[in-house]
Order: sequence, then C-alpha cells, then structure tokens
Amino acid sequence: MITVALPKGALLKDSIRLLQAIGLDFSAFLESGNRQLQITDPTNTAKALLVRNSDVSVYVEYGQAQLGVVGYDVLREKSANVAQLVDLGFGHCRMSVAVKASSPYRSSLELPLNGRVASKFVHCAYDYFQSLDLPVEIIPLSGSVELGPITGMSEAIVDLVATGNTLRENGLIEIDVLFQSTARLIAHPLSYRLDTDGLCTCIEQIRRQVSQPALKV
Repeated sequence: MITVALPKGALLKDSIRLLQAIGLDFSAFLESGNRQLQITDPTNTAKALLVRNSDVSVYVEYGQAQLGVVGYDVLREKSANVAQLVDLGFGHCRMSVAVKASSPYRSSLELPLNGRVASKFVHCAYDYFQSLDLPVEIIPLSGSVELGPITGMSEAIVDLVATGNTLRENGLIEIDVLFQSTARLIAHPLSYRLDTDGLCTCIEQIRRQVSQPALKV
C-alpha cells in the first residue's frame, strides 16, 4: 500500500483534488471537525498522512511515506534526500527580500554590510546573500518576520510572498526575488527506483493529470 504525505494548510485542498483525479480519495481530511492524521483511501490501495508542509520531505526521506506533496521552498530550505519528480503547478508564491517602504534600500546589494536579515528560511537566506558576496547576520524567527524591520531588529526579511497583502498592510515592500515556488511531487528514492507497490504507475497518472488544462474531481 502506497503512503502519501500531504501538507496541512494552503496546499492541502489542491493536493486532495489531484489525488481524487487519479482515483484516490482523501477528502476526509477536509471535513470540519476531522482530527485524524492518517486515513486510508476507500479503495484500500493507499493511505495518507496529514503533516506540516515543512515535515513532508522528512516523512518521505525516512521512508514513512513513498510519495509527498510539498512546496519547493521547503525543498530548498531543507535539502532533503528525496526524488523531486513533478512540478504540480499550484501553490504559486515566491521567496523574496522585503524592507520597510520608508527605508532607502531598493536592492539587496544596497543593504549595509553585516546588516541584519530576519527569516524563517535561514538556509535560503544564507545561500542567497552568500551568492551576492554580501555578509549579513541572519536572525532566525518562527513567525511574524514582518516585525523585524518594523521594530528595527533587522533591516530586511526573507520570506514567502503570495499576494503581497501582508507586506503592504505592514508597510513593507519587496526589493528582490530569490526564486519562485510551487507544489512539487516528491518520492522516497529507493521506493521510486524499485517501483514499490506500483509507485511508478501512480506517479505517471499524476504526471498526466498535471499536463491537462484542469483537474477533474
């Protein structure tokens, strides 16, 4: 039986719609009041784990799930040992550098040497500023990174941006984009190579669905 790690939050609904399109129904995760973290498809051919987006690649890397749906931002941040198979085309966002709109900075290269940058994505931020050969201090935060520049704790932030509304509402602006992010299908490398439980057939069905103009639920 194939096990799929599904992400809580913004990617969940589209992930479930995609799997429904290939005959796997995990829509029980969307029911109000649901507290289950593991469910089996009604056909008894697959089961799903409901985990944090940031943990999907961990479950797949360690073999507790053969497949997973996860944001590309997480893959960049964690550098997990998983097979990256398909860009699923939903969950569009971008990893950006942002500053206070009232600041003088309009490019990452204008930030001061050894300036402070707050981020939940420490490795992404570090790699980016290393590529610019610009020494900065990365301040790790778990949430509300927008408060970094607002309170004066940091000159800038590195964070995921979808609509940009949160930035605008807090007086921040984007000045650079590190990379674009979408949901990706990943697999446990050995399970993928060995085609465990017909994994490759499932992956090919997903590939075909993604190439279609719209998913059919």
